Amino acid sequence: MAEVEYAKVAAYVAAGICMGIGTLGPALGLGFIGGKACESIGKRPESAGTITRTMVLALAFAEATAIYAFTVSLMLLFYVGR
Repeated sequence: MAEVEYAKVAAYVAAGICMGIGTLGPALGLGFIGGKACESIGKRPESAGTITRTMVLALAFAEATAIYAFTVSLMLLFYVGR
């Protein structure tokens, strides 16, 4: 029976869970932001430029949390999982 490195296995499992859960919230947030922006543009088409700029900024902030989860997952894989 091969010797199992439990720290490596735990790092891989933790990286998978981190990416799975860590991207669920931002994905829902991105959809909510985009949907509400489309509703707002539909109600007030004359302010589409302002709404779009605000939406893009909000999307960048929401996406940052997914990037943090990705960074933590990479750290788990490359530093702990060696």
